[in-house]
Amino acid sequence: MKRSWPVIPASFFGMVLGLVGMGDCWRLAHKAWDMPEVIGLVVMLSAFVVWFVLLVLYVGKWIWARDEAIAEMRHPIQSCFVGLAGVATMLAAVAIGPQAHDLAVVLFVVGAIAQVAYGVYFTGGLWMGDRDLGTATPALYLPTVAANFVAAFVAGYLGFIAVGGLFLGAGLLSWLSLESIVSHRLSFHQTLALPLRPTLGIMLAPPAVGLIAYMFLTGGVEGAAPDLLSQVLLGYALVKLLLLLRLMPFILKQSFGASFWAFSFGVTALAFDAVLFVIRGETGYIQWVAGLLFLLANIVIAVLVIGTVRLLVAGRLVPAPLLAPVPVA
Repeated sequence: MKRSWPVIPASFFGMVLGLVGMGDCWRLAHKAWDMPEVIGLVVMLSAFVVWFVLLVLYVGKWIWARDEAIAEMRHPIQSCFVGLAGVATMLAAVAIGPQAHDLAVVLFVVGAIAQVAYGVYFTGGLWMGDRDLGTATPALYLPTVAANFVAAFVAGYLGFIAVGGLFLGAGLLSWLSLESIVSHRLSFHQTLALPLRPTLGIMLAPPAVGLIAYMFLTGGVEGAAPDLLSQVLLGYALVKLLLLLRLMPFILKQSFGASFWAFSFGVTALAFDAVLFVIRGETGYIQWVAGLLFLLANIVIAVLVIGTVRLLVAGRLVPAPLLAPVPVA
């Protein structure tokens, strides 16, 4: 019998990261510039709905297409994205936090446990060795760096500061240990194959999301003016953004697909950082930088949403089943 259940890759959860990031930007824009509050509400509601639909489809994948789900977990590159299910669940908590705090706490706990479990499983496999350096793409940051930074941010957002500090430490030191590995692979190994080039967008996320986590553990929107470490992280994130802009001709040789959502979380997180700087009293350059980054984030998300809807309508959004490894060069 022909299977009709859509078999989505775990990387689709990246859409939730970008949408929640955009919703968060609009929440802050309401505080900083009195922008319409309803836009943030609508974006967050959309993000929550997308998360729920993707979660149902992904659970269905493990029920009706278990072989493909297992193949994804064993794939040297695609396995990096599996942990996004837990990350997206934690961000779903942020989406509904103001309206349903208790449910948000439950989602955070479930997502945090899931991301820790998968991060340990994934990294344990990584430490067993026997991997080609070509598989060390920016997606390698997702199971431990992105996951723990998000856990730290959401913990701070919900008021669990001590727990958030543990996650921040896990994410920060994981990032430092992986940064040189990924940079070495990108610089001195064979060039990334076309399908993998959009993963370069992930390079922006660690400093940008790490900064959000740090700031929400040190006062959040009510905190004092950004300190030196905050400035350091923002500076590195801005450099990463400039590098990605320089690489866009290289990346855009790959035709548009859902993989381009890899840019969404880093871009929205950087805009969030800048607007949060404004709210916390930073003056000078950040005033216009925050506006430009907020505009850029809106443009990027709009392009991603429109492109994704067009692929969905055309029946080309969901990729073919994972039958063979993605080429790395």
